[in-house]
Amino acid sequence: MKKNRGRLFIISAPSGTGKSTVIKRLMETCKDLYFSVSATTRPARPGEVHGVSYYFITHEEFEKHIRQNDFLEYAEYVGNYYGTLKAPVISRLEEGKDVILDIDVQGCKQIIAAMPEAITIFLVPPSMEELENRLRTRGTESEERMRNRLIRAKAEMLEKDSYDYVVVNDEVDKAVAEILEIMGCKKD
Repeated sequence: MKKNRGRLFIISAPSGTGKSTVIKRLMETCKDLYFSVSATTRPARPGEVHGVSYYFITHEEFEKHIRQNDFLEYAEYVGNYYGTLKAPVISRLEEGKDVILDIDVQGCKQIIAAMPEAITIFLVPPSMEELENRLRTRGTESEERMRNRLIRAKAEMLEKDSYDYVVVNDEVDKAVAEILEIMGCKKD
């Protein structure tokens, strides 16, 4: 008997919304999910691990993958590339595993064009003021990059209504519970 194909979940959010924290909790709570690790050309932040947080690769390597059509989606954001490699996602779906993608609005559109069955979730901050506060608290950005991230966040927020679900991350446990319900994932 053939196993059912897994479901593809796309979670997008403006930078600083707490998406990584929410996804980490989802993965801890619902053990049968596969998290697709994205590739990026940006440098690793303190505590990030190659192959776990991202695949940190050079611009040259990334562009080679583009030429070889190895990505489900990719985008340039604030001077760096980000992308989702096809092979691991497709193989997990075919194995019957549910897959979570952490991608931006542009990437979501690319994937929906190719895989319209994907379930899309947009995570929003409680307010733009709170988002700016979270970004500043990180202490990882120059003032210019901070401004660019905030401009980008405002533009991304305009796209939220094109997603299947919108979840407010004002309290992590509440946001996680709401997404687990959307996914139909029982707590282990």
